[in-house]
Amino acid sequence: MFIDPHAHMVSRTTDDYEAMAAAGIVALVEPAFWVGQPRTFVGTYVDYLSSLVGWERFRAGQFGIRHYCTIGLNSKEANNEALAEGVMEWLPRFALKEGVVAIGEIGYDEQTPLEDKYFRAQLALAKQLELPVMVHTPHRDKKRGTSRSMDVCEEMGLDPSWVVIDHNNEETVRETLDRGYWAGFSIYPSTKMGNARMVELLKQYGGNRIIVDSACDWGISDCLGVPKTARLALESGIAESVVRQVTYDNALAVYGKSGQMHAADWLDPAPIDQRTLFEGNSILRGGRDPRVEAAADRRRDRLLIE
Repeated sequence: MFIDPHAHMVSRTTDDYEAMAAAGIVALVEPAFWVGQPRTFVGTYVDYLSSLVGWERFRAGQFGIRHYCTIGLNSKEANNEALAEGVMEWLPRFALKEGVVAIGEIGYDEQTPLEDKYFRAQLALAKQLELPVMVHTPHRDKKRGTSRSMDVCEEMGLDPSWVVIDHNNEETVRETLDRGYWAGFSIYPSTKMGNARMVELLKQYGGNRIIVDSACDWGISDCLGVPKTARLALESGIAESVVRQVTYDNALAVYGKSGQMHAADWLDPAPIDQRTLFEGNSILRGGRDPRVEAAADRRRDRLLIE
């Protein structure tokens, strides 16, 4: 069983959900993020956040995957101050909804004063609501941006054990771990972190406080980054216990601090019934027969796979 703790499923198809479920992904965390072009009205942001706690939660469940999300104002759009102010007014309402496991993904892009302002404001919100934090580290000037992100978290009084520093690489992982944070790695084709590189890092650092995710999004990316990395790690001689840590246990440990994420959610699963609707909508098209499975049948399937 795997958890993918950073999967932007709003940009993926039902085929991806089917493939992820078949590969053993039982749960995922979908972070609020930039959707490829700037949002210019607060209302579009509200509708997007509504989809994370509504439609995507429903859609994942239609394939037997438990869906959680993080809520936040992303760093790129923090530079639109009027938009950011409006979004900040909405965030507390969404952060308290069912299935929200963290504030995120937040942090820096170009490391501007406005990005810093709203990063700090959202860290304060996470602290107030007693929620974990998912930090997006910048693509440019990553090492300095990662260090700065952790400095600000500490200035704001956050416990590092409640903070995931994501999109790490070989330059940043040592400091992230040494300072007591969770180190997330996004397995991404041609950028961020490939799974062969990830295996080498696991050989060096082990599995303590390391989290592997896919960050699959609207660009060239792979929704099976977690199970593919697990398989490569096992084939490369990494202990099964370490592979389980980085692809399951650690994500559950940190996001479980929210009180919203429990192993029982997928170990004792709800039935799948694709005849059900979400606000009148179905995932089915073209007269396709719905998949209907009782919880007991799903438990048997899980045990047979194990």
